[in-house]
Order: sequence, then C-alpha cells, then structure tokens
Amino acid sequence: MAIKVATDATFETEVLQNDKPVVVDFWAAWCGPCKLVAPEMEKLAAKYEGSIDIVKVDVDANPGLSRAFNIMSIPTIAFFAPGKQPMGVVGFRPAEQLEAQFQLASYPKIEAAAAAATDAAAAPTAASDAA
Repeated sequence: MAIKVATDATFETEVLQNDKPVVVDFWAAWCGPCKLVAPEMEKLAAKYEGSIDIVKVDVDANPGLSRAFNIMSIPTIAFFAPGKQPMGVVGFRPAEQLEAQFQLASYPKIEAAAAAATDAAAAPTAASDAA
C-alpha cells in the first residue's frame, strides 16, 4: 500500500472525511527524527493495508494544517478514527509502539473481512451444488 500525501487542500478529504482510521505523519525534510519515522510508517502501511490509511503531511509546505492541529514539534504522529477525537504522539516511535498507543490491532483488516464474507457466501453455493 502506498502512503498517501495530504496537503492543506486535500487533508479534509484524505483524513477527516475518510471512512477508515488514518495515521498521519506530520514531518519536514530537514527533520532528522522524521527520517527515522518514515520506515515505521511503511511497516504500518504494509501491515494494515486496506483497513487503516497512512498519510504524510509536510508541515513546511502546509502551514495551515500545522496551525489547525497546533503542531509545535515534529515528528508528530496523529491518529484519526472516524467519529473520535484525534490523538497524537510527538517524537520517534517504533511501529509497535504506535500500534499499541493507537490500538491499531482493534481495527479489522478489510481484506480479511471481505474474504470471510466471500467464503460464507460461497458455502451455501457449494452445499446446494452437492445436493
């Protein structure tokens, strides 16, 4: 899964109106710890593909978002779950700590749920074929 990039113009659509939970990495190119966070975001994107979106926001290019969310230090990793207040952490955290902090494992994988639904739908067909 590719990590998405949000801007002042696209943040509302990419994050706030998203029907899935979203982890947002507020970062800047000059920030050393931000470079350490990037591979951790890749791990989360791969692990939660289809169930949780990962979005990066360059704070230098998007000052409106920095002001709106009071981003004073970077990296700031924020978690936006539909219908809930966002929560965030400042500084580098490994993927496992972010998973625990934001309880990411509690969000079901969409492809796993879709596969179960497909299997359930196929089962009656197989049974009726046997009869």
